[in-house]
Amino acid sequence: MEVKSPSKAWNPYLAGALAGLLLVLSVYATGKYFGASTTYVRAAGFVESAVDAERVSTMAYFIKEAPKIDWQFLFVAGIGLGALGAAVLSNTFRIQLVPDRFAARFGQARGLRIGLAFLGGAAAMFGARLADGCPSGHGLSGSLQLAASGFVSLMGFFAGGLVMARLVYGRRGGK
Repeated sequence: MEVKSPSKAWNPYLAGALAGLLLVLSVYATGKYFGASTTYVRAAGFVESAVDAERVSTMAYFIKEAPKIDWQFLFVAGIGLGALGAAVLSNTFRIQLVPDRFAARFGQARGLRIGLAFLGGAAAMFGARLADGCPSGHGLSGSLQLAASGFVSLMGFFAGGLVMARLVYGRRGGK
C-alpha cells in the first residue's frame, strides 16, 4: 500500500511558527502558558462528580483543584476544532480507522490499531501526570521561559519519537 502525502497539507514550519506566536500572545494577553494534561484529569473528575460528588470532594487532588470547565478545557477543545478546521481547509480531511502507514506495516487489523492507540494514550497520560505536566507544558512553555528543563524535555520528546518511529515503522517508515 502506497502512502501518499497530501498536496495541500500545511507547511509544518509555518504551523510551528504560528503555534509559537499564539503561545507568546497567550502569555502576553492572559498570563497563561500552554498545557493540556490537567484538563483530562479535571474532566474525569467532572464526570465522576456527576455520579458521586461526595467521593470526588474527598479526593486530595480535587480538594486543591476542583473539577471545572476553565480556559484550559476550552484550549484543549480548540486544539481538536483547530485540527479539524485545518484538515477541512487543506482538503485533507478523511475518516480513517486504520491509517495508511500503519496498514502498510501491520495490515488492516482494526483491533490492533485501537488497542495500540489506547495503550499509547494511557502511557502518555500516565507519564504526563507523573511528570506533573504534558509535553506542551514542559517543552513549549518551559522553553519559552528559557528553562533548561524545557529544552531537555523537548530534546527527550523528539529523541523518543524518532526511536519509536524507527522501532514501529522500521527504516523506511512503513513504505
